[in-house]
Amino acid sequence: MSARLLLVHHTPSPATAELLAAVRAGAADPDITGVEVVARAALAATASDLLAADAVVLGTPANIGYMSGALKHFLDQVFYVCADDTRGLPYGLWVHGGSDTSGATRSVTTVAGAMGWTAAAAPVEVAGPPDAAARAACRELGAVVAATVMPEG
Repeated sequence: MSARLLLVHHTPSPATAELLAAVRAGAADPDITGVEVVARAALAATASDLLAADAVVLGTPANIGYMSGALKHFLDQVFYVCADDTRGLPYGLWVHGGSDTSGATRSVTTVAGAMGWTAAAAPVEVAGPPDAAARAACRELGAVVAATVMPEG
């Protein structure tokens, strides 16, 4: 038996792509077995992707104090279709911004809460260019959420 971790991301910049790579690296840690990691761009991810997932990690830039339009589109698309079937879904979140990421974090956690999802880890907020600590925090985020759904045995 295996589990599926879905990474839904909007990574338009080298900085956001770097953070996604760190999340993927954490989720693929050799100590985590039996978890398939599937990454989908926010504009390509579907309700079917979410319904097939045992956990999800969302990634977004902070755009003018809010999540990206692409991630908002994904969440709008799946909200009513998946809300009942994904209650309790473990999730994680990373946000990258030039300075303030709080509005973007709040906007995503509000929607996740309305869907009844459960935070598997605290959101990772990165302001400015990603440094070693930011990459390590994103690796840990990916590992923690993947480990949350790792099959026993």
